[in-house]
Amino acid sequence: MPFSHFNLSSSLKHKIQVKNFTKPTPIQEKVIPLVLEKKDLMAKAQTGSGKSASFILPIVNMLANDEKEGKAKIRALVLTPTRELTSQVAQDFEYFLPKRLKVVSIIGGEQLGAQMTAIQKGCDVVVATSGRLLEIIRKDQINFSRIEFFVLDEADKMLDLGFAEELELLLKEMPSQRQNLMFSATYPPKVLNYTSAISSTALEVGVDNEEATVQSITQRVIEVNSENRGPLLRHLIETQKYEQTLVFMGSKRAAHNIATKFRKYGFKAEAFHSDLDQEERNFTLKLFKDNKVKILFATDIAARGLDIDGISCVINFDLPRSPNDYIHRIGRTGRAGRDGLAISFIDHESQEHFKLIEKRSNIKLERESIKGFELQGQAPLKAKGPAPVKGKKKSKKDKLREQALKDNK
Repeated sequence: MPFSHFNLSSSLKHKIQVKNFTKPTPIQEKVIPLVLEKKDLMAKAQTGSGKSASFILPIVNMLANDEKEGKAKIRALVLTPTRELTSQVAQDFEYFLPKRLKVVSIIGGEQLGAQMTAIQKGCDVVVATSGRLLEIIRKDQINFSRIEFFVLDEADKMLDLGFAEELELLLKEMPSQRQNLMFSATYPPKVLNYTSAISSTALEVGVDNEEATVQSITQRVIEVNSENRGPLLRHLIETQKYEQTLVFMGSKRAAHNIATKFRKYGFKAEAFHSDLDQEERNFTLKLFKDNKVKILFATDIAARGLDIDGISCVINFDLPRSPNDYIHRIGRTGRAGRDGLAISFIDHESQEHFKLIEKRSNIKLERESIKGFELQGQAPLKAKGPAPVKGKKKSKKDKLREQALKDNK
């Protein structure tokens, strides 16, 4: 089915053609007609499958066909978990919206005053991270009384951890009569507990027989001792001639340190993490997009919303803490049907965690070894430590919640 079969305006179809969208992805083919029918949806599709266009195109079409007189009021609110995804979605809206309709992006790291001024001048669409949006709401500087469309992009991340506690406040600011659209690659059971608060009538939409991970990505897992991961990475990049490589690290410090080390070895490498201010983040991504940086060492803020053509390889230098984040990470390559490669490094200590990732992602990968970098030694015996004392230390969930809230701002 081509895009011309959808009930979209001729001007929107022209922009789709200029954008070189040839035909809808499977999730777009299912979702776009339902959004145009004003249905509430809980859509599930793999990362890189075109979820964002599934809601952007029909919302733009309905806004353009039903323009309101006078100063623009916010009619569509889109929430995303990261600044980068917010910026990407806002740019896509800006491209498809008629010039007379306005979109405002609200993220942390940029001037709050400028964002509030843009809102007060009038806009039709707001795309935001929850932390900065709540800051503006508490200042009573935004009005959601005319909201018609409420969208959660990457809903699993938005509803997990800290955002679930903020959701009630946001819902109170919006009219109860609105269209609710939730898009995500995964819906863990605990996330489903919150979806009924958004909509009790949402239709569940997915793609038949779709695997949890992107089909066009070759996935490999290489066993290597922790201290040999850096040398192995250099060996792979030099021998395999990867064009652009995105390497996921477990911490901001690790990303910074290894990027510095790789530059000393002559590689064009940079770090990307939440300690960089927004200007630095934007500049670093531009260097990577322009192919002036070949290796980007990043934390999980790059796992969602990083839409860059030409990422030939994703490396899990450190495995993701949450098994569900694995498919988001590897989905940065092999996008829009292109071929991609994802490699995970594991050692004795991370074997069990990767087995859990395989189970959650419905995959089973053969363990490999690279000559000269073979895994040495034996798996350490698990020693029982003292029972945890309640209240002495922050729980893992508390730590993850604090990090999620920081990244959202």
